[in-house]
Amino acid sequence: MRLMQTVEFKNKPRIIATGTVAGPKECAGIVGKHVDKTLDDDKFGESTYEKAECKMLAFAISKTIENAGLQDKDVDMLVSGDLLNQIISASFAARDFDFPFLGIYSACSTMSESMAIAAAFVNAGYAKKIVAATGSHFSSAERQYRYPLELGNTRPPQSQWTVTGAGGALIADKGSDIAITHATFGKVVDFGITDVNNMGAAMAPAACNTILKHLKETNRTPDDYDLIVTGDLGALGSRILKDLTWEKGVDIQKNHVDCGEIIYNVVEKEFQGGSGAGCSAVVFNSYIMDKLKKRTINRVLFAATGALLSTVSSGQGESIPCISHVIAIENM
Repeated sequence: MRLMQTVEFKNKPRIIATGTVAGPKECAGIVGKHVDKTLDDDKFGESTYEKAECKMLAFAISKTIENAGLQDKDVDMLVSGDLLNQIISASFAARDFDFPFLGIYSACSTMSESMAIAAAFVNAGYAKKIVAATGSHFSSAERQYRYPLELGNTRPPQSQWTVTGAGGALIADKGSDIAITHATFGKVVDFGITDVNNMGAAMAPAACNTILKHLKETNRTPDDYDLIVTGDLGALGSRILKDLTWEKGVDIQKNHVDCGEIIYNVVEKEFQGGSGAGCSAVVFNSYIMDKLKKRTINRVLFAATGALLSTVSSGQGESIPCISHVIAIENM
């Protein structure tokens, strides 16, 4: 059923397993005990940060398949992307596996986008088992989007810390009580923010737009969800989102949580908290999924958020267009 931006999945594709890996900094907080593997060092035994990011993503994909009790030959497709130029982490990780690869880019909203695409394929019967995955690395993202680490630039108070981590989810036609029931594909929203350090303010309007569209097109309210989870708005962006939805007559205050706001042990030390494609990938596929498995929560609206900028666009003075894709996950 097609409802403008929202797709209802009649066959209710299931999330049958997840796999996660994260750095020592990320695992020091409440998420750490839920992650499959904690790294001892953020290079993961590799010579460069980019190689470490690729290795993390490959690990998350393999761990997801292992946790599902499957083998590579059982998987029909990989849907993945990352933050680096030409999505090299996902593309290079995909060469380790003998199944088709669909490379996507939606910046930090890649986790929810990949899950929505995987669910659409499974719902339509084109595939039975698909891995959706993404990840990021603080050190590779910093020199890709902002400044070389060697410069030692001072971080402004509105900035966030890109999460070093990766996560995957295996979407299948059966095998679990946890189902993806809807996907609302976002529109690009530009709030006129030009500060590459102020990701929360840039992305909050996109999250607001897609969440409100989802609620309207499904005839639901925030109270229909135990949690409304955004990807990486951080503390500042989370407050902006709640203000924006409130202005539209929708109150998400009591059940909204942001992955970037909760991933680190003490947010104040990380300014506004976490960001990066690995942020929502790690938090959702470990901490949130464990709550769904234990049925301490039963219905989640997952809205990862992405800033669609590059060093070229920033250098030319462009503002930052953003997007958010939303999926509804429910215990059946």
